[in-house]
Amino acid sequence: MYGNDNWINSYLEAILDAGKGASAAAGVGGVGVGGGGGGGDRPSLLLRERGHFSPARYFVEEVITGYDETDLYKTWLRANAMRSPQERNTRLENMTWRIWNLARKKKEFEKEETNRLLKRRLEAEKPRVDTNSDMSEDLFEGEKGEDAGDPSVAYGDSTTGNTPRISSVDKLYIVLISLHGLVRGENMELGRDSDTGGQVKYVVELAKALSSCPGVYRVDLLTRQILAPNFDRSYGEPVEALASASFKNFKQERGENSGAYIIRVPFGPKDKYLPKEHLWPFIQEFVDGALSHIVQMSRAIGEEISCGHPAWPAVIHGHYASAGVAAALLSGALNVPMVFTGHFLGKDKLEELLKQGRQTREQINMAYKIMCRIEAEELALDASEIVIASTRQEIEEQWNLYDGFEVILARKLRARVKRGANCFGRYMPRMVIIPPGVEFGHMIHDFDMDGEEDGPSPASEDPSIWSEIMRFFTNPRKPMILAVARPYPEKNITTLVKAFGECRPLRELANLTLIMGNREAISKMHNMSAAVLTSVLTLIDEYDLYGQVAYPKHHKHSEVPDIYRLAVRTKGAFVNVPYFEQFGVTLIEAAMHGLPVIATKNGAPVEIHQVLDNGLLVDPHDQHAIADALYKLLSEKQLWSKCRENGLKNIHQFSWPEHCKNYLSRISTLGPRYPAFPSNGDQIKAPIKGRKHITVIAVDSVSKEDLVRIIRNSIEAICTEKLSGSTGFVLSTSLTIAEINTLLITAGLLPTDFDAFICNSGSDLYYPSRSGDTQRNSRVTFALDRSYQSHIEYHWGGEGLRKYLVKWASSVVERRGRIEKQVIFEDPEHSSTYCLAFKVVNPNHLPPLKELQKLMRIQSLRCHALYNHGATRLSVIPIHASRSKALRYLSVRWGIDLTNVVVLVGETGDSDYEELFGGLHKTVILKGEFSTPANRIHTVRRYPLQDVVALDSPNIIGLEGYGIDDMRSALKQLGTRTQ
Repeated sequence: MYGNDNWINSYLEAILDAGKGASAAAGVGGVGVGGGGGGGDRPSLLLRERGHFSPARYFVEEVITGYDETDLYKTWLRANAMRSPQERNTRLENMTWRIWNLARKKKEFEKEETNRLLKRRLEAEKPRVDTNSDMSEDLFEGEKGEDAGDPSVAYGDSTTGNTPRISSVDKLYIVLISLHGLVRGENMELGRDSDTGGQVKYVVELAKALSSCPGVYRVDLLTRQILAPNFDRSYGEPVEALASASFKNFKQERGENSGAYIIRVPFGPKDKYLPKEHLWPFIQEFVDGALSHIVQMSRAIGEEISCGHPAWPAVIHGHYASAGVAAALLSGALNVPMVFTGHFLGKDKLEELLKQGRQTREQINMAYKIMCRIEAEELALDASEIVIASTRQEIEEQWNLYDGFEVILARKLRARVKRGANCFGRYMPRMVIIPPGVEFGHMIHDFDMDGEEDGPSPASEDPSIWSEIMRFFTNPRKPMILAVARPYPEKNITTLVKAFGECRPLRELANLTLIMGNREAISKMHNMSAAVLTSVLTLIDEYDLYGQVAYPKHHKHSEVPDIYRLAVRTKGAFVNVPYFEQFGVTLIEAAMHGLPVIATKNGAPVEIHQVLDNGLLVDPHDQHAIADALYKLLSEKQLWSKCRENGLKNIHQFSWPEHCKNYLSRISTLGPRYPAFPSNGDQIKAPIKGRKHITVIAVDSVSKEDLVRIIRNSIEAICTEKLSGSTGFVLSTSLTIAEINTLLITAGLLPTDFDAFICNSGSDLYYPSRSGDTQRNSRVTFALDRSYQSHIEYHWGGEGLRKYLVKWASSVVERRGRIEKQVIFEDPEHSSTYCLAFKVVNPNHLPPLKELQKLMRIQSLRCHALYNHGATRLSVIPIHASRSKALRYLSVRWGIDLTNVVVLVGETGDSDYEELFGGLHKTVILKGEFSTPANRIHTVRRYPLQDVVALDSPNIIGLEGYGIDDMRSALKQLGTRTQ
């Protein structure tokens, strides 16, 4: 290094010059600006200089961009301050070695990532190839041609033909679910935090719009009740009526209509606001509260419209992954169709974060609970009738990453359904493309279509937000470039500021306005948002953009239209250049106000542009392309006017009336699924109907002797003389009804001590009763709840599923040298109509349950697989069957208040035991020597138990042992009556 001072100085000056920009780029996109996302032949973007190219700066960018080595800059300053040339050169040499080491790490990471993706692709392709080969009937030639150009056939999104017409006599009840963020009808605090953004606005406007449609009687938007300090009281109101939207497109009489409402269900800590990553442990609690509301409302609507029975929801529509889980559970509990909208999918988020290389998979999961989110989206695919996507790209490039959906198989299954061919028990939800709507009818006349005004109106007539923005500008009459985005790295705001700052002609032509949510102080913001804002302010200072860039701290949701109008009045443009855009409602809003746009070419804006043709698409990584597009659009007045006119002319295709028309046409094609709760004439008479308190014994994977002792002690601890008539018992187990009867009789217990038996891991439900003239001559009979069976048969694979499982079981072998021995066999003795049982000879050779679940999803076999009896038995049951779901069915059918239910579970157990923890009921965890140790084959989770179970909940208590006095003490601690 000694003697190369000139080279070292130029090299390190390049670091000093580009270091902050490179670091910001790394922080924003996680991909080197010169090396990621824009094509391999493109020259370096950060370091391409007007007129010449600097090799030193190019090398710096290619080496260090993508790594957050922020102390390099500090090291350079310290080295530069040293007087001794020898000491200075030594420090510079150390810096160079560190940079070389970063380059090596970067190459190693890229190689590992490539190998990981290749391995994952190969693993995913094999079972899917096998699945497609099972589809023995090829597509007809006509169908092949139809599939090639028609996405509706490929995904099942068909609007052709005669679809049932939604009319005013339908009186539909629609339930929407959106759990996170701050949800209210007026004065939305959009941008207050990362969870309160476009989705909140979308679901509120969707509820309003649907309630205004003919045929819709009531819309409920279910969300979380928030009573936390420092949050407005409106978020704690249980019910909020929403003002219905009025659309000129609907000229029919709406008739009787109950309107739209926000229903806030309490769940989780009452006095604490929770970000979406921390809601997972409380979702079952929400489901129980929502279930109670829906049941009451359905009965009330039935009375209002005099239909003679409850008016159950036409659909339950979940928005985002957490609401997808909730909707799936509610759909199963009520047997009504489910619709799902993912908004921003977890696998896309995971891939994006992994590409950045700053966090490991484990760190990502810890921060974002990403595996919970992905599993929730897989569950939503299992349970949904319809999945609503904004664009074709979302289906083909995002949903196609999931185990539960595959475009080619979806096409084949759809073709088979159309011609009535056998699908071998397989099912794929219908993917439909319905772009979000925007309410614009009353705004569009506010503009000057001729664009005669060169600047804003006199100050006295201006909206207050105009003054708040214009105070930043030296010349407020220049065209305004407007960006509306929260300060997140993926929104790419810093690249936009660089594009503006480095292009002098653009700076001379226009101003830049950045609407980045609401904030009090950067120091109080989330670290990631604070870092982006700090970078923006640093860049403004670096390029000396004072008087040319506005970044107001506050704005109201009601002021957003005025901000768009200000940009239009100055003949400005809207810019939205995130690295990837899921949809981009702001692009629709801009077009609605007659504002031309510059948008990212990655994601949904491509399809929006095909419809609106109101601007230009750019590579979000290329700051010079962004600057050139903005300058072209603002300087060429004919282009600006054409883009404006095209947007206003075509915007109706994204209106709420159009959205609702498409939405309701899809809903109307759903098959008749109604709650399978029996009528008053049902023959089953069960004492459980009159019980005030229910104890559910759901301790599994213990010896029969321990189970009998637990049953005896539970009955004696709870059933005092005073409460003997008001307390009932339910045994919830993986045993068959024959095994239960034998166990109880052998132990000298009476089956009639129980009100119900949840058998075969929740796939069968029986009620015991006595028959005969006298007590001596009477015998116990078991009545099968056939309504429950019809309740859970949704997409049950039946014989096709059984054949596949038999084939799979034959492939699971124990290998000893060259000898292979099958370890899983079909078990007809313990099987039933809705439970396929298999014997396991050697549990040590079983694959992890999560791998079996993944395989079932890849095969499009919608089912619930679990290991039980100490992993010596495998049970496969319907997707809507489980011991937890059977308990919810009982609560609805027999009017049981879940807050008066106590569930006894073991510390470990069958692979579904953790589902019994959460909810409004009380849970007692019986610990002790009888508990079997947890085994890896029981694990269906890809995340820690505490991510989905609130073990510190006051409704959950642990108990050492299971003595009578211990049980009484635990029940007293839970506030349950025992005397």
